[in-house]
Amino acid sequence: MANHIVRKTKIATSISLILSASVSLELLAQEEANQDVEVIQVTGFKSSIKESTRLKRDAAGVVDAISAEDIGKFPDTNLAESLQRITGVSIDRSNGEGSKVTVRGFGPDYNMVTLNGRTMPAASLPAGGGTPSSRAFDFANLASDSVKSVEVYKTGKASIASGGIGATININTARPLDNPGFVSSIGVKALHDTTNRVGDDITPELSGIISWTDSEAKFGASLTASMQQRDSSSTGAFVNQWNTSAYDGTIPQAADDIVLTNAPEIGQLYSMPSDLRYTIADRERTRTNAQLTLQYSPIDDLTATLDYTYSKQDLFEARAEQSIWMDNYKSALTFDDNTVKTPIYYREERRDQQTRDLGLAFQELNQVNKNDSIGLNVEYYFNSELSFMFDAHNSEATSKPDAPYGSWVNAGLGANVVNAQEVDFSRELPSMSIDFNDCRRENLNCNNTLDPSDVGTSILDSNFASQESEVTEFRLHGKYELENGAIDFGIESRSMQSHSLQSLTRNTMGNWGIENPGELPEGYLNPTNFLAEFDDYDTSGSFNQGYTGSASQIGYWAGEQYGFNFAADGAFATNRSIEEDITAAFVQFSYTGYIGDMPYNLVIGARQESTDITSTANIDLPNAIAWEGNNDFNVRFGSNKEDFTLKSSYDHFLPSFDFDIEVIENVKARFSYSTTIARPTYDNLSSAATVGVPGGPTILAGSSPATASTGNPGLVPLESDNIDVSAEWYFAETSYVSVGYYTKDIENFIGLTPMTQNYYGLRDATAGPRAQAAIAELESRGLAITDSNLFQMVAATENGVDFDSMTYEEFEAAYDVIANSDDPLLEFTAQVPTNNKNATIDGFEIAFQHFFGESGFGVQANYTTVNGDIDFDVNADPTTTQFALVGLSDTANFIAMYENDDFQARVAYNWRDKFLNSAARYVNEPGFTEEYYQIDFNVAYNYSEQLSFFVEGINITEQNSREHGRTSVQLWNLQQLGARYNIGMRYNF
Repeated sequence: MANHIVRKTKIATSISLILSASVSLELLAQEEANQDVEVIQVTGFKSSIKESTRLKRDAAGVVDAISAEDIGKFPDTNLAESLQRITGVSIDRSNGEGSKVTVRGFGPDYNMVTLNGRTMPAASLPAGGGTPSSRAFDFANLASDSVKSVEVYKTGKASIASGGIGATININTARPLDNPGFVSSIGVKALHDTTNRVGDDITPELSGIISWTDSEAKFGASLTASMQQRDSSSTGAFVNQWNTSAYDGTIPQAADDIVLTNAPEIGQLYSMPSDLRYTIADRERTRTNAQLTLQYSPIDDLTATLDYTYSKQDLFEARAEQSIWMDNYKSALTFDDNTVKTPIYYREERRDQQTRDLGLAFQELNQVNKNDSIGLNVEYYFNSELSFMFDAHNSEATSKPDAPYGSWVNAGLGANVVNAQEVDFSRELPSMSIDFNDCRRENLNCNNTLDPSDVGTSILDSNFASQESEVTEFRLHGKYELENGAIDFGIESRSMQSHSLQSLTRNTMGNWGIENPGELPEGYLNPTNFLAEFDDYDTSGSFNQGYTGSASQIGYWAGEQYGFNFAADGAFATNRSIEEDITAAFVQFSYTGYIGDMPYNLVIGARQESTDITSTANIDLPNAIAWEGNNDFNVRFGSNKEDFTLKSSYDHFLPSFDFDIEVIENVKARFSYSTTIARPTYDNLSSAATVGVPGGPTILAGSSPATASTGNPGLVPLESDNIDVSAEWYFAETSYVSVGYYTKDIENFIGLTPMTQNYYGLRDATAGPRAQAAIAELESRGLAITDSNLFQMVAATENGVDFDSMTYEEFEAAYDVIANSDDPLLEFTAQVPTNNKNATIDGFEIAFQHFFGESGFGVQANYTTVNGDIDFDVNADPTTTQFALVGLSDTANFIAMYENDDFQARVAYNWRDKFLNSAARYVNEPGFTEEYYQIDFNVAYNYSEQLSFFVEGINITEQNSREHGRTSVQLWNLQQLGARYNIGMRYNF
């Protein structure tokens, strides 16, 4: 906290000195940057395309942008949705809305985002809980009303902030002195999200802008504000785990008379699922944005700008699951014909006259994301040749829970009504079929219908996760004008701190509906037909009864019923701080000349950076792994805390070179070279290990080992040598064709080095003398050696009860098995991040633009290829960790547009090919996002100079998203998405 205050004080002191002495300095050469920008405007098409063509032709380096025609007229309400139309840029979507960007195959963590040239901190919580770790800025936090332009620097420059291998993305906000006089407008919009189930079908968005300068344009002030509410829903399906292994002639935990069809050959790889889940999520999002900017220019050579930017997102989600677990009682499997075989038909059936549970669960998310950024920017022209610019700013980003029980809560429910269960994985949406039977258990209401009297509680998980990031930065930039060029120079200081917390509090309620079915009060379960929500898929034969409800309502009830405090106040498994202190200096030389009669531009620069890192983890030490059921384990924590602090440092020299020449009239060739870096994510820099649990008793073959995750503060950034070569032919005033080739040779990619070791002295209750004696006893009785029987026998012996007099479920409800000193140390399989991989990415960018004379019609089109030399081998040994490049995919855009004096229209098609999203979605299992396209449109009508109306449509063909594993049969995640429509008006005063 002391360091935090000192940094604030330095800013305050600096601002005071600057203002009192009237010293003129500035942040970043925004004017120079804007001269190197290709502008794609959506209103005023022809004039803006003419200007963008000129700017593209005159630019140095590869820089693209989208800009507003005027203040308050940015073409899209979501910045990421706009960016996806730029050549080589694709986006990640959250709830169907643009969230984060990928540039030339490099994902969000490898792109630097700045606001008015200032580094933006990032804070976001993973969906469903977990430890926050990303550096990626979420564009969904910012509305576009106050945005003047968004620039994408694809090639490195000495004068811009480091940290982006894919690109540096700079968001420029509007400033009053750029729009002299009085400007004001108000916008009203109605949003209709077609996915909405329970919220409002029409939600509002309000925005307002006031910008004013005095008559001499020496002082100006502007205020923009917006508020948007969005209610939406999401329907989907997912599988938690796919496990791949070599076939040895047996299927683990199978019935003795299992029927195998098209079984794998001995030694052939095959994959088995852990479960199948259907989900329904109802979401509410309120986004509030504001920006206040003050400018003062007492003389022509001095301009001071003070601006404050605020954004806030309030997020709520109520989610329900219907699931079946796939473990014991496998009775029939039919495999596909893929090289890695997968059961397209899967059946489990109990033969012991008992039923198993149908999983029902309710989850709830309550989260608030906030961003605050304040900065002072002073520009002074000493004379006609020399100018200085200074900038000081502080930015904070937080993502925190908005409920006393944490950011995410899961209420597990169950109904013991499943006699047998089947899944057909050959469908795009796998079927979930069950042989329903609520008559085998005496305490169930026997009516062949899933009703509240069949449902009971199990466990309640409360997840508390938060992330706070702060950046404090100072920049001094000078520029000396030469006769045919200029010299830019500067120094920078940037301090970043990110603090992450994560804890999971688990409380036991009932026992999956076995002991207390029907225990929930009336009204807690809302009957819901899950299948009715999947209107895009074949759901014939699937189970069509389910429930939605409130996880927090159950949590408060269960706290009183079972005597625990419903709050996420457990031990922190993660309490991590990462600090980075960066100092940099740069120099950049630009020159314009001729080779013969061919004009050329040359820019040469170099940047030197030094970085110091301090990684500190303060964690509650785990003291035991509790064995709570057949394959159910839980990490227990004590009251001991321990600090782990590690430090490291590194230096980088980052050169850049840009050259362009007009080889013949209207034909321009470019060459650029640069070295860029991207820093590791926060989880990779953690200084302590987080332990998991085994997938079953380790003494039994086929059980997944216990896993652990740990970071490495000694990691250095990825470093890329980049080359861009392109040619552009400007065959008409508003028309061009460009073809470019790029290559990136990257060193220090972070791979995972497998390591097997013990952590924190934890022991394994499933592999010690008690487990060995239990196996011997089961063998002597002629009983199957299953995880259920093993747990039951150990628990019976440990507690002196009769093995034969109790059911497994009764043992699970009553007893836990804790490791003791006679048990062996538990070996964890950890994947330790290491800078041990190199890779090359290359590809082509092709763009075409043309406006057809005076017809009003125009087109823009682009295609980008992305190739990497390290792919994931889906047929490789699953026990071996693979390194593969994620996010690599081809992308394409096509935009058709029309305008006349009063009317504008645009239809945009965006496409992204299939890509690897994770090389270790579960252990060594890959995840692939399937091919996706989206069509958007907007139409605007200018009723008068003051009043305009517009209609917008996003994803109007309602394309869905799907992820799979080694083959398309292995579903990871499916989301049924819908269209969004906006209708609104804007009035200019």
